[in-house]
Amino acid sequence: MGTKKGLSPIHVLIGWLSKNPKKVNILLVILLALFALVALKFIIKDTHSFFLASEAIHIAGTLILFYKLFTHKTCSGVSLNTQELMASFLVVRLCCGVVLSDPNIHTVLDLTSLLSVLLVIWMIRFKLKSSYIKELDTIKLRYVFVACALLAFLAHPFTMHFRIFGFLWSFAVYLEAISVLPQLRYMQNAKMIEPMTGKYVFALGLSKFLGLANWIIQIYETRGHYFFWDEGGYFWYVTGFIAEMVQSFILADFCYYYIKSFMQGQLLKKMPV
Repeated sequence: MGTKKGLSPIHVLIGWLSKNPKKVNILLVILLALFALVALKFIIKDTHSFFLASEAIHIAGTLILFYKLFTHKTCSGVSLNTQELMASFLVVRLCCGVVLSDPNIHTVLDLTSLLSVLLVIWMIRFKLKSSYIKELDTIKLRYVFVACALLAFLAHPFTMHFRIFGFLWSFAVYLEAISVLPQLRYMQNAKMIEPMTGKYVFALGLSKFLGLANWIIQIYETRGHYFFWDEGGYFWYVTGFIAEMVQSFILADFCYYYIKSFMQGQLLKKMPV
């Protein structure tokens, strides 16, 4: 039997998915993600490429914000708190990278990301501050910093040249893991998602998926020994992996509804409840 006359396979697929319970569709998305991981493993031989792709997509997402800020002349829908968290972890990671290793492509990408985020912050704070609704940006950053610092004190790499850099590096990892939370909360409070902001958050989700893919493939290829490379500090690798999963799953729900809306030819107009 073929498809109904006038309906494309995509529309048939969308109709079938819409009839399934949410849990079934989430399971299908997980299976699709696992299939993508397997495909990536065989297509991309150098796992270092995952880091580069992840950081490049992050920068691309920021460029989407630039378009919104400079073209539409408004920062409505954009969380200043998320941008400040991103600037914070990028500063810490960049400082650790410069001190502990020679400048490389990661240094260039981190510096590019940092300068881009700082420009976004400047635009929100000064040029477009009249369109920024502070009351919707409700997550208190001081609590985030304290929580990440405590976790970094408990779990961090032990074999770095100086213990303080192990603490700072892990602090940046944990800060990055929850940096998108203020943006998601902002959109929930606003009860709407602006198109450009939605594209930006989706880019972040794709970036985090590639970062998680790198972890999973490394763990698989080393048969789990990836967790024990830092003698006495394996707890750090476990918490680092959990942090990577946390930031991926934080964005997974949003990305699921974003893709679903896109396949239906619509825009995701509000955060799912």
